[in-house]
Amino acid sequence: MNASFHVLDTHTGGELTRVLLAPEIGLQPGSPREQLDQLRTRLDWVRVALTSEPRGTPFAVGAVVTPPVQSTETIGQSSTADGDSWNVIFFNNVGYLGMCGHGLIGVVEALRHQQRIDTGQHVFQTPAGRVTAQLEPDGQVTFTGVESYCYQHDVQVSLADGSQVTGDIAYGGNWFFLVAHPDVASDSIESLSRRCQQIRDAIDRDQIRGEDGAIIDHIELCGRLQPGESVGPHGQETAGCHSFVLCPGGHFDRSPCGTGTSAKLASLAARGKLEPGQTWIQQSVTGNRFLARYTPARRGVFVTLTGKAHVIAETRQIMDPDDPLRLGLGSRFDASVAPVPEAVESE
Repeated sequence: MNASFHVLDTHTGGELTRVLLAPEIGLQPGSPREQLDQLRTRLDWVRVALTSEPRGTPFAVGAVVTPPVQSTETIGQSSTADGDSWNVIFFNNVGYLGMCGHGLIGVVEALRHQQRIDTGQHVFQTPAGRVTAQLEPDGQVTFTGVESYCYQHDVQVSLADGSQVTGDIAYGGNWFFLVAHPDVASDSIESLSRRCQQIRDAIDRDQIRGEDGAIIDHIELCGRLQPGESVGPHGQETAGCHSFVLCPGGHFDRSPCGTGTSAKLASLAARGKLEPGQTWIQQSVTGNRFLARYTPARRGVFVTLTGKAHVIAETRQIMDPDDPLRLGLGSRFDASVAPVPEAVESE
């Protein structure tokens, strides 16, 4: 019998999130870190299949969601206590993420579409920590992420072409290297991607790391919004930037990047360049925007941001054991990918 499970696809500002429920792939209950261990070992075939051709795309982000233990079939109720929270683990084409802002917005929209949640506040546990999200009647999602902080200012990096860049190392649920780049809005995607890859290569070459040796796997270029672009939701001028984020798998983020926005605000706050509660606009290369603000925290800041996702497809993924490419075009050459267990079958 073919292994199969449902996937609900959403996009946030053009960035794809593929949402699936943990019970359908045989992921056992536990803490996010315990579930992450399961995914990395016996269930990594799910990640590989959903981010590889022919059934997936390498710039997709996946989200494995575990319903609250106390009420796995609750519909239309807000989850405000940790015992009533959802676990969510994000992955991409090269591994797993501590948190994902655009992905969380996609998860909330997917659960709303499936009538598993209603408007109100909901709690999510991620490997990076606890996140609260507010679903509004118009579909907007406002969430407060994990504590973000700036680890180092003004780190100089020499690139292979002889040029130098200076950036901040900051954490927003993932690790970022933030570089000012005034031409974000006008440069081509190819040029921006190439610049980010040069920076990443130099960081890896020089062993520049985050706290406790953490790998800095996101590069973020930031350029100022032009006059007339920095108009907030109530018609007032506010601060903000154009941003371009290169993700760990070598693909750029179509959304403004939630964890990247959080890292950016942590850097601004540490420099005294943005006041608590002040609105910040983070705009991606697709023109999509997140509205963000922060409150001070013990070490850094808690960033609250608002965005919206849209459901675009609902599918049943079938793993035909006779299909040599069921895990993707590259999986036949990768002996580390665990085989699909034929017992996985959703109701």
